[in-house]
Amino acid sequence: MIPGYLFYRMGEYSVGNLPPKMPTTTLHPDIQEVLFDADVLRARIKELAASLSQDYQGKDPVLVGVLKGSALFLADLVREMTIPCTIDFVSMASYEGESSTGEVRLLLDLRSNPHGKHVVIVEDIVDTGLSLSSLMENIKAKRPASVEICVLLDKKETRKIPVSTKYVGFEIPNKFVIGYGLDYNEKYRQLPYVGILKDSAI
Repeated sequence: MIPGYLFYRMGEYSVGNLPPKMPTTTLHPDIQEVLFDADVLRARIKELAASLSQDYQGKDPVLVGVLKGSALFLADLVREMTIPCTIDFVSMASYEGESSTGEVRLLLDLRSNPHGKHVVIVEDIVDTGLSLSSLMENIKAKRPASVEICVLLDKKETRKIPVSTKYVGFEIPNKFVIGYGLDYNEKYRQLPYVGILKDSAI
């Protein structure tokens, strides 16, 4: 276990070791430790959806998923929301393997025009902040009514550029995590939990 780890439990953040819960499926041999199992993820996403539904009542927000990592998170988030919303996608590249290249490339832009609309960027993880900062600038240039960020995992220790994340699922330590849409060289996205990848698998 990671001492002093900030984790989510029963609707509140707590500091301490992770609860002794096992994933509902067999642990992948490349996983060092499960951080958030399917039940914990589901509960937190339901709360995030409730907050978004309340804050964007009557605003018909556009939820912009950042491919590919946010796909599972966005799908589960939308299913829990109780207000009308639309979805769109962007794709960006800044990683090779486990390291950020520092160069952000926009591979796929929005198909719809966000001008005058309320936009919520939905991302799997924010670490350096380079990609999200670049995406925020891109979307703000299109003059939306508002733009906020909803991120499943926030790795604040590695931040290089300040990024305002209004909706955060969990804060995590500086460990390489995979599962639930997050990958290492396109592997492990299918895992139903978020876990720390063993050094031997990198």
